[in-house]
This record gives sequence, structure tokens and C-alpha cells, in this order.
Amino acid sequence: MTDEQLKHKSKFKYNMSFYYQSTIIYFVAFAIYLLIRGQFVESSYTLITRDPIIYLLAFIVVVSLVALFFNLYRNRYIEFSNEGLIFSDRFGSKLIHKNEIKEVKLGKDRRYGKSNALKLVRIKIKTRLRPFVVRPSDYENENELLKKFHQLKLEVEKV
Repeated sequence: MTDEQLKHKSKFKYNMSFYYQSTIIYFVAFAIYLLIRGQFVESSYTLITRDPIIYLLAFIVVVSLVALFFNLYRNRYIEFSNEGLIFSDRFGSKLIHKNEIKEVKLGKDRRYGKSNALKLVRIKIKTRLRPFVVRPSDYENENELLKKFHQLKLEVEKV
């Protein structure tokens, strides 16, 4: 690739912090409940295994870990290049050429006012009925991602 192509190419990875935080919180809650629910008998700690809340918390921790590892394995990202926009993950990628894009709408969720976390980007394509919807807060560097979408919007409006 030439230097100009590298300058215009940007990659935004999917933000995994929610999965990390939720897994840690569920595990800490599980560990604290185990400590509180267990019994000290004759200077040894015995765990009460017939408690259904222990099984429920353990199930939640396992599901959270599975979701975390699946999303780490999936490795999603959005990439901007000179040709257009690429939605990609480990299993494949979808290239949307700039000339295929009909409209780019930068908006926000009207219910909550001007909250930045709930902004949505809708990308309407000429050959597809439903638009692609991207929530920039789900990706790293969301402000830079919003700038890139704004640039894309300006480029599409010129054509």
C-alpha cells in the first residue's frame, strides 16, 4: 500500500471492557457469597453445596466467561479504507464500497437527549432494504470513529 492509502485507512476494534467488567463483578459476587455462605466447623471451612443460589451464581459466571472468550475469539472491528467501509471479524468481512452507500445518518437516541453513549450511525445501502446500524460506543476511540463516519457522510453527499 502507498503512504496515502495507509493514512486514510483506520481500524476500530470492538470494545471488550463491558465483558471484562461484568465477568469480574460476577466472579467477585460469587466468591463473596461462597465465603459468607460457607461454615467454619472445628477449624475447617466447609461449603454448603445444596444452596441453589451458589449454582445460579456459578452458572452466571460461566455464561459470562463463555461470552467473554467468544467475543475475544470473534475479534470484531470496523475498518475505513479508500474503497469504503469494512465490517470484519474472524469469520469473514463485508466490504461496502463508497459508491454503494446511499446515505449515512449520524443520530442519537431521542429518548435520552444528547447522551454520547447512545448515538447511532445508520448506513443505508442502495441494494439493501434495511440499513446497517452501528453504535460507536461499542468500539474503541468512539470520538475518532464518529469523525470518520462524519467524513464518510460528507464524501457520500458529494457524490
